[in-house]
Amino acid sequence: MNNFIYHAPTKIIFGKDTVKEAGEEAKRIGTGRVLIVYGSERIRQSGLLGEVEESLDKAGIAHDAFGGVKANPTLAHAEEGIKKAIDFEANLILAVGGGSVIDTAKGIAHGAANPDKALWDIWTRKVPLDRSIKIAAILTIPAAGSEMSDSAVLTNEAAGKKLGINTEFNRCAFAIMDPDLAESLPDWQLKNGIVDIMMHTLERYFISDIKCDLTDSIAEGVIRTVRDNGRIALRDRSDYDAMAEIWWASSVSHNNLTELGRGKDFSVHKIGMALSAKYDYTHGATLSAVWASWARYLYKGAIGRFARYARNVWGIDTADDEQAAILGINATESFFREIGMPVSLRELGLDAPTDEEIHALALHATMDDTVKLSRIRPLDVSDIEKIYRMAV
Repeated sequence: MNNFIYHAPTKIIFGKDTVKEAGEEAKRIGTGRVLIVYGSERIRQSGLLGEVEESLDKAGIAHDAFGGVKANPTLAHAEEGIKKAIDFEANLILAVGGGSVIDTAKGIAHGAANPDKALWDIWTRKVPLDRSIKIAAILTIPAAGSEMSDSAVLTNEAAGKKLGINTEFNRCAFAIMDPDLAESLPDWQLKNGIVDIMMHTLERYFISDIKCDLTDSIAEGVIRTVRDNGRIALRDRSDYDAMAEIWWASSVSHNNLTELGRGKDFSVHKIGMALSAKYDYTHGATLSAVWASWARYLYKGAIGRFARYARNVWGIDTADDEQAAILGINATESFFREIGMPVSLRELGLDAPTDEEIHALALHATMDDTVKLSRIRPLDVSDIEKIYRMAV
């Protein structure tokens, strides 16, 4: 087991009717002016935004709202929010939504605290990020885990780039999670959320030759939990217990707990992010479309890891490690197909990409071939091209 430091400072308020506690939680951390960030107007139409505003009013906290966040959140929209936050003199950015909304809130917080710096320069580390505004979240979609993570992702549409930034300033001061809020969630969003939760865990799992039995067991438990309760929730959205398991798994999958002593990789995310940056595909769908091809390309370099995964997650009982590894990859792909997620680029919507398109995607994923992907073995731009072609 490698050395590690674990710090998860976000206070979680979990359960039914916890949205009513937003105002008091904001007051507790010393904020008095809150910019609420949200996505579609469904948040207002459902009454959720009004409930949040009422809670802030009762706590004596001034507030304004900024909506319009879309999937694959953009730099330009975050920059609009920065202006709003500065004009309002906000000292807390409160995201009400899923990962895209929370990531946008993080961008707004960093930009508003540093009005003399361009947000993309902060995002690309051209200038240091040494201060930010406090961030909090009211989760409406279990998926990205952004409510407890140190990461955020934005798409610079002008540059055609989708990039993430990791910093302790991305940590939410508190996160409110009421699984009842997902009862009316569209099936497509829940399916993508299930994939994203699994993938956040898998991206930390497939790093070989480091003994971390407790960390591995937690990761395997997260994947089994999401798989089993995802099936239940997709059949019956009103099953509160199943939804609660998925919501908590979303946070655990991305709060660094499942990487302790091992670290993380996120090469599949980079392969998928190139697809969503260029074609605006839904994030979770890009991951399910390429994961099995990535795994089949690399599994021989970590047969023991893939065999353990197959046995402990999917119940594969063959004694042959390589056969077990292959069957585990097949089982994962079959589950994605079972819940209606794409398992190829063609199913994703990218039919017969040209060599030029594949090369451009591989360059994006590897930052113009300056970064090698995967901790199983280093993958350069030519390797990533082969994975994309396998995924067609």
